[in-house]
Amino acid sequence: MTITDTAPPPTAIRTAAARPSAETPEPERIVPTLTVVGPLHDRFEEILTGEALAFVAQLHQLFAGARYDRLADRMRHGYEIGNGRNPRFREDTARIRDDASWRVAGPGPGLEDRRVEITGPTDPRMTINALNSGARVWLADQEDATSPTWRNVIGGQLSLHDAIRERLTYTSPEGKRYEVTAERTPTIVMRPRGWHLEEHHLHFTDQHKRTMAASGSLVDFGLYAFHNAAELIARGRGPYFYLPKLESSEEARLWDQVFSFTEHYLGIPHGTIRATVLIETLPAAFEMEEILYELRDHCAGLNAGRWDYIFSIIKTYRGRGSRFVLPDRNQVTMTVDFMRSYTELLVKTCHKRGAHAIGGMSAFIPSRRDAEQNARALEQVAADKRREAADGFDGTWVAHPDLIPVAQAEFDAVLGERPNQVDRQRDDVKVYERHLLNLWIGRPITDSGVHADVSVALRYIEAWLRGQGAVAIDGLMEDVATAEISRSQIWQWIRQEQVTEEGTEITREYVSELVDRVLGEVDRHDGDRFDDAAEVFRDVSLSEGFRPFLTPRAYAAYLVETA
Repeated sequence: MTITDTAPPPTAIRTAAARPSAETPEPERIVPTLTVVGPLHDRFEEILTGEALAFVAQLHQLFAGARYDRLADRMRHGYEIGNGRNPRFREDTARIRDDASWRVAGPGPGLEDRRVEITGPTDPRMTINALNSGARVWLADQEDATSPTWRNVIGGQLSLHDAIRERLTYTSPEGKRYEVTAERTPTIVMRPRGWHLEEHHLHFTDQHKRTMAASGSLVDFGLYAFHNAAELIARGRGPYFYLPKLESSEEARLWDQVFSFTEHYLGIPHGTIRATVLIETLPAAFEMEEILYELRDHCAGLNAGRWDYIFSIIKTYRGRGSRFVLPDRNQVTMTVDFMRSYTELLVKTCHKRGAHAIGGMSAFIPSRRDAEQNARALEQVAADKRREAADGFDGTWVAHPDLIPVAQAEFDAVLGERPNQVDRQRDDVKVYERHLLNLWIGRPITDSGVHADVSVALRYIEAWLRGQGAVAIDGLMEDVATAEISRSQIWQWIRQEQVTEEGTEITREYVSELVDRVLGEVDRHDGDRFDDAAEVFRDVSLSEGFRPFLTPRAYAAYLVETA
């Protein structure tokens, strides 16, 4: 079936009820419901079926309360760190780390060899490009590489639904036709939104008649699992997921409970679902083994989510003094001490427990028009992947199909015919708390670095407001993490009264003037969202208080469709 741009039909309201709890007395029984309050665009009813919505309502009935508890834990832990209590390896879970007997489930069918994974959003064109790419795995990203417009959220589910059934095609507005032609397509691993994100086009009403926005995590996961788990299993793969933004093993335990319930509900064997956890927050780096343990029946591995990890460090230590201030973003490389310690610990932890260690994204992208830029990008990506393969990673990420041969060559050189190197133990690695927290790099903040943060963030946010989540900017493939790093650095530099190498004081007034200057530098056009982007950026960079994430407020203000 061909997907083309069509006009939206009228808004429709659809409500589905969860199964009533047997523990509720009959006269008092109130059945929780999930209501569609967003418009039903073309084919949306194929995803938002009554049965699928009833399942997602059941997930909310069982797990929405625990989700709020975990988010409250995040706030408490953040407050503690902000007041001087550093994260540590937990004493109360030392027994898990000391017990050498347990292992994770490991890869499911189709995940044994993950040497190169391509990442990207789930719109039809990008889905087809990913499936034709030649990568071993596709990270189908409903999170940081997808702007969460209602069309993108459900449209992405439609793309995946059709792709899994080998019937996805797409015709662009210019008339170009896209279709899957590869004989072997990548194994799909879907990344739902993080626990902190909401879906405002679906409302959950609980047994106490309280109505709230649905959880983005449970919506993305639930719709995908409900519609595709059986089909994926029948085709020799399985329902596989990347789990973003976890900050504790308790959050991993919640996901494991969601998986176990889903398997029971759908009638598939326990352990069929497999998850790879992104270690992209500083607190999670101190609980890698515990996270693997809590997910052990469903866990395939961990991924080094490098860009969000940098954002998490800035956010976590934004108010703790100048020794925790990082320099220009391009100076925070994977070879600085705290980043290298984090990745080496990840490999050691994974292989100790039989899990895959997947490397991070090198943001450089090739150019088919600029030979010099292309050569530079290929050289930098090759060096990055060479280091990861030598360090023991079992696979890595790329953002562009042209980078797959470069990355694969580096992993082929180390792996040969082996599917992975999980058997390689990194007993030589000794990482202590101080290594993860030694943030000193010894490089300056520069005027150009401040300008780059403002410019890149504004251009990315503008594209995000127009529905684009993965954006090529200055030769790099950027997603939400880029804007988060940029705006949190600006916020921290202002609060810590930093001065650039050239002697410029970084103040609210200076940054506000810089925003105006950048707005004068960019190419404006009818329908652009730069004025809105500037408002968002000022809100998250110049406000007195620090917003944990920039996207929830911007999403609620600009991306929610109303009837």
